[in-house]
Amino acid sequence: MIVLGLILLLLGWLTGMSLLYTVGSIVLIVGIVFFILGNVGRPVGGRKVWF
Repeated sequence: MIVLGLILLLLGWLTGMSLLYTVGSIVLIVGIVFFILGNVGRPVGGRKVWF
């Protein structure tokens, strides 16, 4: 999710499309939150580890 967010963020910035920029920012933030929650040991979505 973090990589997808970065790709969308960069595409939105390079093309000037604010919708891609906004969606990329949201996906990036959600990915970072899930990453932090997973590293703390808290189950995310009912699973402790995502493969």
